[in-house]
Amino acid sequence: MTRKQAWFAGIGTVAAVGLAGFALAGFNLKRKFEPYLRAQAIHYLQERFHSEVQLAALHVSLPKLSPMRWALTRGRGTHLWVDGEGLVMRHKGREDVAPMFAIRKFSFAVDTDTLLGGRKVVPVVEVEGLELNLPPKGERSELGAPPPSEGDDENRTGVQLQEVRIKDASFAMLPRDPKKKPLHFAIHQLTLHSAGKGVPMKYDATLTNPTPPGEIHSVGDFGPWNGDEPGDTPLSGDYTFDHADLGVFRGIAGILSSRGRFEGELDTITARGEATVPDFRLKRSGNRVPLKTKFEVLVDGTNGDTTLKPVAATLGATHFTTSGVVFKNEGDTHRQIHLDVNMPDGRMRDVLLLAMKDSPFMEGRLRLKTKLVVPPLTGKVVEKLRLNGEFQVSEGHFLRSTIQDQIDMLSRKGQGQPKNQQIDEVISVMTGKFKMEDQVISFGDLTFGVSGADVNLDGSYDLDEDALDFHGALRLQAKVSQTMTGWKHWLLKPVDPFFSKHGAGTYLKIKVAGNAKAPKFGLDR
Repeated sequence: MTRKQAWFAGIGTVAAVGLAGFALAGFNLKRKFEPYLRAQAIHYLQERFHSEVQLAALHVSLPKLSPMRWALTRGRGTHLWVDGEGLVMRHKGREDVAPMFAIRKFSFAVDTDTLLGGRKVVPVVEVEGLELNLPPKGERSELGAPPPSEGDDENRTGVQLQEVRIKDASFAMLPRDPKKKPLHFAIHQLTLHSAGKGVPMKYDATLTNPTPPGEIHSVGDFGPWNGDEPGDTPLSGDYTFDHADLGVFRGIAGILSSRGRFEGELDTITARGEATVPDFRLKRSGNRVPLKTKFEVLVDGTNGDTTLKPVAATLGATHFTTSGVVFKNEGDTHRQIHLDVNMPDGRMRDVLLLAMKDSPFMEGRLRLKTKLVVPPLTGKVVEKLRLNGEFQVSEGHFLRSTIQDQIDMLSRKGQGQPKNQQIDEVISVMTGKFKMEDQVISFGDLTFGVSGADVNLDGSYDLDEDALDFHGALRLQAKVSQTMTGWKHWLLKPVDPFFSKHGAGTYLKIKVAGNAKAPKFGLDR
């Protein structure tokens, strides 16, 4: 071997040894950072969420740098890429409920400079496959003393996450009764931005509402996280809720859209906003009537109970308010509804169009006040619905000629002018009290009046059979002979005293049978 060849061989050997040393240094650096990062991640999560942490795997990837740079900088100023899988966090070590957090996989980049310092900054964390299960409020474990205030969280953990991007997440509020199914929300996209230590994070979320199904987009503030009682973590924001199909509910249908704002905590939220259902309908009737509401509701996320306080609604052109609660008691299979409904001046046409299969048979003004109860029973809503209230119809006019003709004739005879065709299209007034149960409406103190005549009835209407059964009295201003013409008028004059009683010119016991389309009036013998 010549001197020149030996010289090149020596240089090659030194270079090879140097490269091997640099590679070994990089390997040692990775071997050093991987357990360090694993320990730091677990420590952060334990302190941040007050949970027992299990991490299946964590890997550190080194960037492609020249060996010389690795040797000269020893990795300082370099971003490491970290991948993790199978992350499970059990709040305060609880094994009796689903884990508070379960993450399929996550990844983030971190500057090695921050790892060597006291305060660690992670610019972006990406999470895929997140399950969040919030334990019921008040179910606190005795594992340790209460944590420090959330305002000291960043100082306590020494870590700041500047942005968190989450895909394919689900959120559930665990009920107090383990036999009950939790309320689930599917979150497609969620991005969290840090606004500094001790203050809420900004978020942007897209999720699917479980019932009724529909897409929700929301932006607002989340946190600071309450590690001791996660359900107390503050949450607020503005939302849009579109294409919600009400057809999943028994008895009603339509597509709902809503806009509004909510604020509170994860397990108790107050929402205020507006909702519209342009094609709202009862499945029984099928007639579509636009419905708009302006609402304020309090939702208990632990059990789904909802308090309405109150809701202002417009059905067609009819305004009304409703307040009450939707709740479920221990042991109940279904949720029940208790509402107070007040309609001070509505349109009969709107209400009847919603309730009837055919076109409305009457128009007028409606005043209604009722208590509405849907007990936690099986079956259709109309079969369970209970009502107890009172109503008044004014300016009533029947749209079907056969009924209105009978009303017009009643008024003519009541005024003693049976042939006066100018008495036409008579306006009716009706008042009464009602109760509904098992699809039967029972009426008490039901009064019906037109010029010259008043009817007082008690009875019932069977919704399922469309059957009327009423009994009562007819009072006319005119005497019985004055209701007739010609020879019948003179023939009945002698009997006028027998029918003139109770302060009326004519007093008769009557009954109403038939159905809503064709009621039959007659003497009740």
